[in-house]
Formats: sequence, C-alpha cells, structure tokens
Amino acid sequence: KLCGYLNKMGIKGPIKTWKSRWFFYDENKCRLLYYRTAQDINPLGSIDLSSASFDCKMENGEGVFEIRTPSRVFTLKAISKQAMMYWLQQLQMRRWEFCNTQSRFPVGSSQLVNEPLAGRTSRCCTYVVDNEDFLPLVKTPTEAVGLKAASLPAPQTSTALQNISLKHPWTEIQNTVYNICGSKQLWGNNGNVFSFDEFQEHPENVDEKQEAEVEAGRADKEGTLEDGRMEPRLNWIRKARWMNSGFPGSEELSREKNSVDKVSVLQQQILTLTEEVKSQKELVKLLHKALEAAQQEKRVSSMYLTAAEDKDRLELVRHKVRQIADLTSRLEALEQEKKELEQILTLRDSHIQELKEHVQLLMEKNHAKQEVIMALTEQMAREFSDPLQEANTITVETLYKQQEEIEHLKDDIDAYKTQNQFLNSEIHQVTRLWTSVAENEKALLMKCACLQARNCQMESKYLTVLRKLQEAVPGLPSSHAELVKNLIQEALQWDVKEETDEGFNLNPVSEYDEYGFMTVPDYEIEDWKLLAKIQALEIKSNKLRSHEIVEKPLRDRWNSIGELNPSAELKSLIRSGIPVEHRQGRVGRWIVSRHCSPVCGHYQRLLEQSRSTEHPACRQIELDLPRTLTNNKHFSSPTSQLIPKLRRVLLAFSWHNPAIGYCQGLNRLAAVALLVLEDEESAFWCLVYIVENLMPADYYSDTLITSQVDQRVFKDFLSEKLPRLMAHFEQYRIDVSLITFNWFLVAFVDSLVSDILLRVWDAFLYEGTKVIFRYALAIFKYNEEEILRIHDSVEIYQYLRFFTRMIMDGRKLMNIAFNDLNPFPMKLLRSRRSMHREELEAELCELEQIKAAYVKERAEQGP
Repeated sequence: KLCGYLNKMGIKGPIKTWKSRWFFYDENKCRLLYYRTAQDINPLGSIDLSSASFDCKMENGEGVFEIRTPSRVFTLKAISKQAMMYWLQQLQMRRWEFCNTQSRFPVGSSQLVNEPLAGRTSRCCTYVVDNEDFLPLVKTPTEAVGLKAASLPAPQTSTALQNISLKHPWTEIQNTVYNICGSKQLWGNNGNVFSFDEFQEHPENVDEKQEAEVEAGRADKEGTLEDGRMEPRLNWIRKARWMNSGFPGSEELSREKNSVDKVSVLQQQILTLTEEVKSQKELVKLLHKALEAAQQEKRVSSMYLTAAEDKDRLELVRHKVRQIADLTSRLEALEQEKKELEQILTLRDSHIQELKEHVQLLMEKNHAKQEVIMALTEQMAREFSDPLQEANTITVETLYKQQEEIEHLKDDIDAYKTQNQFLNSEIHQVTRLWTSVAENEKALLMKCACLQARNCQMESKYLTVLRKLQEAVPGLPSSHAELVKNLIQEALQWDVKEETDEGFNLNPVSEYDEYGFMTVPDYEIEDWKLLAKIQALEIKSNKLRSHEIVEKPLRDRWNSIGELNPSAELKSLIRSGIPVEHRQGRVGRWIVSRHCSPVCGHYQRLLEQSRSTEHPACRQIELDLPRTLTNNKHFSSPTSQLIPKLRRVLLAFSWHNPAIGYCQGLNRLAAVALLVLEDEESAFWCLVYIVENLMPADYYSDTLITSQVDQRVFKDFLSEKLPRLMAHFEQYRIDVSLITFNWFLVAFVDSLVSDILLRVWDAFLYEGTKVIFRYALAIFKYNEEEILRIHDSVEIYQYLRFFTRMIMDGRKLMNIAFNDLNPFPMKLLRSRRSMHREELEAELCELEQIKAAYVKERAEQGP
C-alpha cells in the first residue's frame, strides 16, 4: 500500500502554513486521499491523479514537490529528499498503470475490476524498466511510508490547533468522536486503523448485503434532500458495525470497572441500533416506491399490448424512427465524450509546454552555475600556483569559506541533476499519455463518423420507404394515406443545415458546398423533392465513410509532393481527386500552363478591345449569362459576384479566337474554370487550353462536326464495352446521343454532382478527352442494371434525363472508368475519330450535293 505522512501546504488568505496529513492511495479511482491522522476513518479530501502532473523545484526547499491537477495545485513536503523521490516515482507508476488500464477497457467495465494482479504488475514492471533510462528506481524509505508508518506518532506541529482542518469541521467532528469511542479497542488490538486484519477477524458480524441494499436505495434517491441525510447515517452504521466486529459486547461489559462505563457502552449500542432501524425503514420506503413504479410500468405495457392492431407498414416506419432516435442519442453521448477528451488534451498540452519552459530555465541556471564553478576553480588554481603569495593574502578562514561554498555548489549540482532526471521522466510519461489520448480520440472520431454514416443511411432508407409508400398512396385506406402524407411533409421540411446547429459534426453537409453548388437539388416536380433529400443523405454518408479512410491519407500524399513533374504517381493522384487547397493553388495552374503558356498583358489588351468595340457575339453572351450554372449561388443571380467576371472572360475569348467567337457551352466551361482557379485571367487561359489544346479542331465550330464524330465513336465503344445495354437501346430505339452530346460538349457540367464533376475535370485537364469517353461509359455501367429493368422508351428517356444526378459514389465511378472497363489507348480513339470523320464528311458532302441538285431543279422549274 502506498501511504504515509506528508506535510500539505494550507493557504488561508495571505497566510501559508504546513499541516501534517496522512496520505493514502486509492488504486481503484486513482485518487490520493488525505486524513489528519492515520486513525481517522473519513478523509478530509482527495487529489485526482488520473489527469495530474508532478513537479519538483529545488529552490522551494528539500522534499517539496507539487501535484498539478486541472483545477488546483497541491504543494506537499516529504521528510527527506529520498522520501520525496519515492513518492513522485510511485505516483508516476500508479498514474501510468491506471491510465494504461483505462485505455484498454471502458470505465466501469468488470474486466477492469477483476483484472489479475499479475497483469497489472507486468505492465507496471514494463513502465519501470522503460523509466529507468531517466530516473533510477528509488528504494522504499520504510520509516516514512507504508503501513508501518501508521503505527508511528503523527509529526508534531507548533500548536495543537494548527493541524486541524477548518474547511472540514463535520469530518473532523466525526473522526474525533470515532477516535474517542473506539480508540481503546482499536489500539488494544493492533494500534493501526489501516490494518486490514481487523476487518477479517469477525466477518460474520458485518451484514454486507444489508449495507449494499441501503447504498443502492441511496443511489436511486441521489440529488434529493433525503439522500443528503442518509449518507451520514450510513457512515455511522458502518462505524458501529466495525467497532462491534472487533469486540463482543457481553465480554466487554464484564470487564468494565464501573457502572458509568457500562452505561455509556449500552447507550452507544442503543444509538447504533436506533440508527440501523431508521435506515431499514428508509430502505423499505424506497423499495415500496420502486414496486409502485414497476406496477405502473406493467399497467402501461398491458394497455399498449391490448390496443395494438395489424399495421405492419406503419409499425415498420415507427420502428425506423425509433432506431434513428437511438442512433442520435448514442451520437450525442460520443460527442460529449469527445469534448471531454479535447478538454483533457488541451490541459495536458498546456502543462507540457510549461514543463518544457521550466526545463529550459533549469538548464540555463545549471549552465550559469557551472560557469561560476569553473571560474572559481580557475581562480583557486591561480591562487595555489604561488604558495608564497597565497600564504600572505589568503587566510585560513577565507579558504574554509570557499571550500564550504564549493561543497554547497556541488550539492546544488547533484540536486539539479536529480530534478532534471525526474522532469525528463515526467515529460516522457506525459508525452506517452498524450499520445495514447490522441489515439483514443482518433478512434472515437472514426467511430463517430461510422455512426453518423449509419445514421444517414438509416434516414435515407426511411425516406426511401416513404417514397415507396408515396407511390402506393392511391391503393391505401384514407387514414393510412393521410398519415403517409404527413410523414412525407415532415421529411420535406427537414433541412440539412439544422444538424450543424447541434454542435459537433464531423463532415456537415450544408445547403451549398465549398464551390457554391447546391447540395440538395431543387427539383420542380413535387414527387422528386423527396428524392432530393435522399440524394443529400447519400452524399453525406459517402463523405463520412471516406473522410478518415480515404480523404486524409490522400491529402497527406498531396502535401508530401514537392515539385510537380508528369509521372504515373501524379496521374494516379489526380484521378483520385485534387484537394481543394491544391486545386485552387499551384496544381490547377500548373496543369493549364503545361500546354498553354500565358502571354503577359494579352488578356488586358483583349478586355480593352471588348470595351472599345462591341463583338457580334455580345448579345448571345448576355442571353446565356443568366442560364449559366443556375444551381450555383455564385451565378444564380444577375447581381452575383462572378457574373461580371464571366462576361469579361467570354468577351475576351471571342476576340482571342475569332474563328469560334462564342458557342453555347463555352459559358459553362468558363464558369467552372472561374470557380476552380478563382482568378479571372487564369480562367481565361484555362478556357483557351480546353478549346485549343484538349478538344479537337472544329469541336465548337458552327457545324460542330467533331462533336458529332465523337458521338459516333462513343456509340462504337458502348457497343463493345456494354453490348447488353446497347442492344436494349436499339430494341426501344433510344438515341443516346440526345443525352450524351451535351456531356461531351461541356465536359459533364450540369450533369454530375459537384464533387464528382470536379474529379472528372481534374483528370480531364491532365489527360485529355479520353477521360470524357471513359467516364461516359462508366456512368452507363454504373446504372446498367437499372436501365435494363425499364421496358418503355418514354420511361427510359425520362430516366436518362436525371440518372447522372443519382450517382453519389465517386470512388466507385472512378474505379469503373479506369479499371473495370479495360481502358482503351488514345491511339485507338484517334483512329476511330479519323474513320468516322471521313464517313461524316462524305455524308455531309452527299447531302450538299442533294441540296444543290434540289435547288437547281426548283430553279429550272421556275416559280
């Protein structure tokens, strides 16, 4: 047992005094309890060591050390330096053992209580071996610590009242009364209140079961006035039983020398029995109340069972709602636990910083003292070099003082060395504890993310069930149909933003993402609004699941990249997605500048030209500006900040490339470039890079001939990669180019959700147009089974209108595009384009000939 007498610094206003206290370590709660004497039964207070740190300062005096808790600093003093180092080392070991155990098992777990002693000892020994590198193991000072020290008289103070705690008068009175009543018997047997043999000599006299029931009843009434009165009574009952267990009442009465002592003993026993009867009465009252509560619950349950009807679908909905509520409560508990861990971590970080500053100060002091010693040593060497002069100038008394000063300095050096060793040990252990807390916090964050993702999935399934019920409303009874409508109305009123108001949220989904795109689509059709909510939940679920597992490692890999050079690793990283800070920074500009070097001042000259001369495409640009990215807050209003920038970029490009001027679709390409690169001139050069370098010639010409060629090439690839789906389209005469033409023209803008769209753009800007073919095929592969289940051409067209917005898993889509579909080389794409271009040009030439012949024939026929 770790126990012994220490002096504790007591502060009452400006007065500071040392008070002798008996300290005892409670290993179950990692607390250091302190009493006035070893014979007291109620502690005056306790020190929580689980989140405390230890410090010793040589300037405070020999044997003085500090225990720093988050709420208070305790200053203690041992009888010697050895006793102080023993206490500090033992407290470090006990703190390490407790924190290590807490990190392995949940608080309150039975495994923690029933853990074998050998297991705890092995971990403690592991710490001792690891800690010996900093501080050697201190021998136990048996005269100052341990149970044997309890039999020694308490250290004396200058006055009798000085050692009494004025802050705990009730505890002092209880301990005094107890010592007066039981001192004869206790000191007659053993003389030590902490000797556990006395508890084991008469175990049959202790009714532990009855006491446990009383304590259980007290726990149920916690927080009430009656509970505050019951605890002192239980203390008295325990004391009386303990006193009676050490001596039989009848034998003691026979040994008394006078009747007064006999009467006092009988009165004490009557008082004890009276208190026990009162406690039993209170226990009966508590049991009666518990019985009434159980009967009430039974009656409520019976009424619920008799009122149940056959409502399977509605009961399923209610069950899902209860599951959501349960998950929400668990999430709140984890959030609270995470906040507590953050507070503990903040306190420990601040304390580590204080310890580092203190160590630095001590090292500077030590260095200064070493310099003083060296100077004194050199001075003595110079003085001893001339014996005759020394004999004449230095007296024996001066030499004695110098030698005494040197001895004091050596003692100080030894003390500071010991202090540095302990502080190094304390820093090492606190650092390890901080690392353990950080790992636990990371595990809790991942667990919380999983729970939030599951919560989103449950809500998504709940909304899907509502959508199925919505479709079946015409066949439901009127009461059921009304209930379904109410539930749908409540679901539509749900707002994603309200989750962020509740405090902790790992990866909240707000109304807009970081680029300004709406996270919940604003569908005009009423039946699709519920579908929009499902999409928002799926987005959040995917982000939560990939946040810790994918996003953080990917961001770390991007942060570790130095100079950007084309490589297979860089291609793989770009396909996985560029983080926002890198996409808007050097990576986005580097990709554009690889093939399109900006010309200094060129953009400004184009702007001057557009201001001085009106371009023929100016009117069409003004018409297209309000229709650009209507689902983005930066372009949704004519007064939005990016609308003037977009106008200037399009006008500058129309003057830069007169052959194209302006084509519908360029406005969306320029808008995404503005969102990604933020800078107006960089967006202009990005648009130039896409039109003049990435896309083939004539892609945005008046005839759009190359765009039509790509649609034929895509149909060839679709027949080769997805033959079942292409046969399905041919069976119902579906022309996919009506859907995919816009994909290729604007690189999926306004077709995919923003997160997936920007990943597609990352790879598209780096690798070229083959990325558009791969992702277009991947989109059809992603939804192939759903399309094959539709057997009506009108329904197929309706599904193809919005099915790209239903894709939420960007990682899965990327794997399909670059791995599952057996990617094709750029050489094959060029040959297919060349072949289909020749065919298309021949067809167009034939049409022109037919048109010319028709016009000639009409001219010959005359009016």
